Amino acid sequence: MSLLPRSATLPSNAQLSALLDGVDDTLLLLLDQRQRVSYRNPVAERLLGCEAGQPLDQALAWLDAASRQALVQALGQAQQAAPLTITLADGPLRGGRLPLTLARAGGGGWALRAPAAAPPPAQPPLAAGATSELVRLLWDSAQPLTVQDRQFVIVAANRAYFDAVGRSPEQVLGHDPLVFVRAEDQADVRQTRQDWLAALAGGHQPEHQVERRVMDAQGRLRFFRFAPRWVSADDGEPLLLAILQDVTLEHQARDAAAQSGHELDQWFDLSPVGMLVYDSGGQVLRSNSAFAALAGPAPAQLAGAPADLCQLLAWAGSQPQTGLQPGAAPLEVLATLTLADGRRQHLRARLRAFHGAQGGQRVMAVVEDRSLEDEHDLAQLEIGALMDTASVGVATYEASRGWLQARPARSGAGAGATPSGGAPAGLAAGLQSIGRDQVEPGSREEFERLQRALREGQRAQVRYAVQVPELGTRWLLTRVEPGELTGGRAALSVVTLDITEQEEAHRRSEQLLRELSGILDGTSAGIAYLRGDRLLRCNRSFETMLGLAPGRAAGALLEALLADQPAVQALLQQALADDPAGAARERRHETEFSRPGPGGRPVWYALSASRAPAGGVPELVVVLTDVSRLKAQQAELEALARERELMFNLSDVGLAYLRGATIERANEALAGLTGYAVGELLGMHLAALFADEQDFERLWQEQRQGLLSAGRWQGERRLRRRDGRTLWVQVNKRLVDEADPAAGMICSYVDVDERRRAREAVQLQAERTRAILDSVLVGIVTVGDGGIEWMNRSARRMFGGELADFVGEPISIVATAEPDHPLRATHYRQHLADGQAETFECRLRGRDGREFWVVGNAVVTGRGADGGLPGADAARGSGSQITFALLDIERRRQAEVSIAQAQDSLQRIIDTAPLAIALFDSASGAVLRLNHMAAMFFGRPVEAVLGRRPEEWFSPDDAAALRDDLHAAQQQTDVLRRELPRPVRSGSAPGAVEMRMWDVRIVSLQTGQGGQGGGEAQLLLVASDVTEQRAAEQARFDAAVSQREMLVKEVHHRIKNNLQGVAGLLQQTAARRPEVAALISEAVGQVQAIAQVHGLQVGVSGPLRIQPLVEAITASVQRTFGRPITVSVEGTPAHRFALPEAESIPIALTVNELLTNAIKHSAPGDIRCVLHCDEARLSIQVLSPGQLRPGFSLAQVPPGVSGLGLVRALLPRRTATLTLTQLGVQVEAKVVLVPPSITLLEPL
Repeated sequence: MSLLPRSATLPSNAQLSALLDGVDDTLLLLLDQRQRVSYRNPVAERLLGCEAGQPLDQALAWLDAASRQALVQALGQAQQAAPLTITLADGPLRGGRLPLTLARAGGGGWALRAPAAAPPPAQPPLAAGATSELVRLLWDSAQPLTVQDRQFVIVAANRAYFDAVGRSPEQVLGHDPLVFVRAEDQADVRQTRQDWLAALAGGHQPEHQVERRVMDAQGRLRFFRFAPRWVSADDGEPLLLAILQDVTLEHQARDAAAQSGHELDQWFDLSPVGMLVYDSGGQVLRSNSAFAALAGPAPAQLAGAPADLCQLLAWAGSQPQTGLQPGAAPLEVLATLTLADGRRQHLRARLRAFHGAQGGQRVMAVVEDRSLEDEHDLAQLEIGALMDTASVGVATYEASRGWLQARPARSGAGAGATPSGGAPAGLAAGLQSIGRDQVEPGSREEFERLQRALREGQRAQVRYAVQVPELGTRWLLTRVEPGELTGGRAALSVVTLDITEQEEAHRRSEQLLRELSGILDGTSAGIAYLRGDRLLRCNRSFETMLGLAPGRAAGALLEALLADQPAVQALLQQALADDPAGAARERRHETEFSRPGPGGRPVWYALSASRAPAGGVPELVVVLTDVSRLKAQQAELEALARERELMFNLSDVGLAYLRGATIERANEALAGLTGYAVGELLGMHLAALFADEQDFERLWQEQRQGLLSAGRWQGERRLRRRDGRTLWVQVNKRLVDEADPAAGMICSYVDVDERRRAREAVQLQAERTRAILDSVLVGIVTVGDGGIEWMNRSARRMFGGELADFVGEPISIVATAEPDHPLRATHYRQHLADGQAETFECRLRGRDGREFWVVGNAVVTGRGADGGLPGADAARGSGSQITFALLDIERRRQAEVSIAQAQDSLQRIIDTAPLAIALFDSASGAVLRLNHMAAMFFGRPVEAVLGRRPEEWFSPDDAAALRDDLHAAQQQTDVLRRELPRPVRSGSAPGAVEMRMWDVRIVSLQTGQGGQGGGEAQLLLVASDVTEQRAAEQARFDAAVSQREMLVKEVHHRIKNNLQGVAGLLQQTAARRPEVAALISEAVGQVQAIAQVHGLQVGVSGPLRIQPLVEAITASVQRTFGRPITVSVEGTPAHRFALPEAESIPIALTVNELLTNAIKHSAPGDIRCVLHCDEARLSIQVLSPGQLRPGFSLAQVPPGVSGLGLVRALLPRRTATLTLTQLGVQVEAKVVLVPPSITLLEPL
């Protein structure tokens, strides 16, 4: 546990990871010192496919080879930050290029950063002198923009301008836009440019906006409005900046409105209908000439107008009638006006009110003349009376007197009799009541001829049509016969007959003939009429099918028409020869034949010939039909039938055709499924394939109900094989004809036995999983579309209820009242992928009212066939589910509060403690926390140290030493201890300091779980002032050392004297006993070596140095054996090497034995002892003339009390080695010592 509380401003590792994971527009990748991925955000995982912990070569697998090589090379260079462009060879941005930035991270690692998407396309290159910054700022503007130089050549433009004119940058940049302007506008453009240049020379901007017409790439005229501005380029040259506004639609709307207004004015003035407009005050605003012709000149004000005119225009005193309101239905008024010449004019006016363009109410009146209409109505009444009284009109006309009388026709009166058949009466009044406007336009020429005959007294017979009210169009036949009246006066007798029915019958016949001709010409079948063996007539399709020229087939002989089809000719000749009176008259002769078509492909035709009812020469009606498509479809159907048969027989699915419960047909797959042969299945009752009779009866009724209601049934059942074994199959049954269930059914059988058993195993596993989930301490709740579907035992205990209390309820039922509570969130299904989790922490309220804290995860899971989580009902929901895992952390929250309180108390204790305490960030070395004692230890104020690295407030040497200690403490698990002298300000005098000794301890604090290095590493430094304590300890130590040295000297002196006495006694014994003199001499040498050690330690303080010891033992051996030995020293000065007290006697005995053996076993010659010293080890080399016996090995030397056996027994096994080798004519005995058998002292 950390001794210092975390700073409130420092986020935790989890918070930093969550923050970086939320960065979705930048790729982030952190590499440690070994170039392994220590962190990657989701964008890096998606674009590079890398994972935390991967080495660099695996993490960069999606980059191409060149990008990987460049990146590895950049990482090998000691750069602080470097840009790099990488190319992706795989992944979502395959083939894309991303700019990558490398930067050094704390602790010697690297940070890699890149945008999540490829950069947008660059703008087109600018011409020389363009204002690059301005164009860059306005490049993505929605309004078109151009930049021109003093010669008005475009040097830059944005993409909106290119889109507006429909041209590419190559067609625009470097060109004068004058080429896009129409020829008639170019002079104006040049004049305007002169004004702009004059404004530039005068030092001011152009004053007015400009509109220009420009032709785009499609030849359309575009209008632009802009205010030009002179700007300065990067090189100081003036440039003309224009931000254009497209006003094409505005011009088009303005032109359309002007055209509409002009057309309306023309229509108003030229209209044959009288029109007048007045306002709400009665002022006449406008009238046309047609109104003046009908009602006379229009008055200026209606207030003084005649009453009949005011009535016609719906003017009531001082205002329009109340019914005239904008939006109301038009008002119709009938009135009779007395004109200035005394005529009375019957008029009708239709009036409508509307709002004027400038506000106020307007009334428009449309006036029509009803005089002609009245006359027309009167004529219609007269004609109706004439047609109602008689079907024939008879009249006499005299040129001087007009019509004299009308004589009604008598029934059956000769030529003037009216034909029977419902002709209307009312024609007896003659023609005086028929006006020209009643005559149909197509008959007016005949009617005019009748009028001329009447005027000129000529004989005439005229057929014409008139419009009769209530009867419609009637056809009349009028005959004019000249005659004389009494007195010789000339007169005309006029007889009119209604021949409407005859005319309609004639027209129907013509129409029928046209329709039949149209049908024959429009039908796709070829139809021909033959008289004998000659073609009488045919339609166009018949000509096309036989390849005949249009209109030239009539009259052709049969053998010429079908020269390439003799069989068809014979069939037609047989049809012509049949007896028309017998049954052959109704018989059709049919055949099919083919002819070469377009591209040489045969075209098939069906020919049908039947006798026509005609006497004399036999006649035939021949119908020719193109049946090529039918032939092709027939071939396709036959192929489909063959394919269906193959599919039925070769399908892996068992298929059968059933009629009732009997198998009438089965394929090989069903035979293999049941174990029966196909022949055995035919005629078999379906019950034989069921497990038992009861199973068949139950499922058969269920299947019949499904087939009758839906026409199909699907399900799974057990099928009994021939060997008695049952297996599960999926059965699909479908009626062949839903309207006739007795027609049978098609059945398919699929073996699902393994799937069924697997599903049962899955269900069993689901039950086990449910039992496991009920046993965990985490509350698990499954929520579907309809609310809570399932929860385990821990969740029920947590919520204080049973499953039935919560099923169907929303999960928010256990949420507290916060509106943004996580259990009220609805974004999980939309924002979380399947299997993705979102963590939250919130309070819940159980059914018992208890409120508690939980930490939870929300996971979106797909629903499987069994309904999702074990125990869930599949019918409760569909689609995805949300599974909540909730852990009760109420006790942890309480513990966190207690810990926070304890940390506050600890912080107060630390601030008042007499210890220097500082907390360092291991990555950057910055000081995270420190107290005032630590500031005094560092010799800097708190503000100068907090949040900064040692290099910023320490001297270079002190900062480097502190950095080394921090790094060493981070690499080890135990506490690093140092005693450092530090200057501390003394007294109030400026600059007065004293050196104080501090006991410094540094320990690594790992904030991750388990101390595995996954969290933020921090270093704690605790220092205490031990100056007085160390002074007291040093005084006590110096006294103890002095006392010990005196005691040791006395002991060594007495030991040396005793050993000298022992050596003297041994020498006396050797003199008395010559037979053991050699052994005693060897023992005397060993005793003297030990005495030398103790003798050297007498009068000397400190450790025993190696060089005096070797020299003393060498002198003792020389004295004993009387043979000279040369001593030499090489390498590091030997006085820096000392022997520990425990190792001094064994080393002295070893050197004594090696020198003694060299003297005893060597040939005559020099014996040398070489002392070789370096920083890591020390070697003692004894060289003597001689020869080792063949095959000599130290391993063969047994331990003993003398010689090499004693040496092997005395030397430390781990820190000393002995070798005996032959070097030419000399034997080398060498002892190598390493610490701790030797100690390296500081230089003197």
